[in-house]
Amino acid sequence: MLEASEIRNATILIVDDQEANVMLLEMMLHNEGYQNVTTTQDPRTVRALHQEHRFDLILLDLQMPEMDGFEVIEALKEIEVGGYLPVLVITAQPAHKLRALQAGAKDFVSKPFDFVEMQTRIHNMLEVRLLYRRLNDHNRLLEQTVLERTAELRQSEARFQRFTELSSDWYWEQDATGKLTQFSGPVEEMLGISHAATAEELAVAGWNVEERATLDARIANRQPFLDFVYSRTLPDGRIQYLQVSGEPMFDAASAFIGYRGIGLDISERMQRTG
Repeated sequence: MLEASEIRNATILIVDDQEANVMLLEMMLHNEGYQNVTTTQDPRTVRALHQEHRFDLILLDLQMPEMDGFEVIEALKEIEVGGYLPVLVITAQPAHKLRALQAGAKDFVSKPFDFVEMQTRIHNMLEVRLLYRRLNDHNRLLEQTVLERTAELRQSEARFQRFTELSSDWYWEQDATGKLTQFSGPVEEMLGISHAATAEELAVAGWNVEERATLDARIANRQPFLDFVYSRTLPDGRIQYLQVSGEPMFDAASAFIGYRGIGLDISERMQRTG
């Protein structure tokens, strides 16, 4: 909620071609504790004044020479495009009330006005205006925060991606069906995880069937695995050793959505230690 001081410090513009009316309204506002009151008897200056100050409330007489209140409202719309038009019209013509509201004014007071009614309507309009402005400020701050966090997340993802590229030969992500969705390096050919294969097919391709069965079982059971080593025999008789680490991924509802991991060809290391 708003503090009383916030409402009392709101900016108000009085627009009336009659000096006596301006003085009366100004005195009433000052007596109620409003500090930031501007006045003009020339409706042609309203647009520029609002452009500069963005008043929280405009008390607008409708019957004025040179430029009536309806024309002033139209001019203000050019500034408050898609926004809240903070206009309270003052009129002695009953037929003008509905027209003013349809034109964009937020409220009206009839002449001659009652001081208590006028004070109440001014207070209510200012409260709505300031809350509306606070909401807009909050939304802008939220939007800016989202943009900043998104940029930070992208930078973090880029750093993580670079780190995985430097620390491994392959990086991959696969969906719940086993289909590769993101990867770097020859994941499909070297790791052979993009599709299910029978034991016979694995054996023909040179893979150690028992090791592959162990890995496939861990994936099927959605278990993480760290530095799991498995091998295959290449056509020239050399044994290739692969080391892989992976973890299952889950969405916000704890539903399984796939795997991600990294892989290394550790053949040279295994040969040295062997």
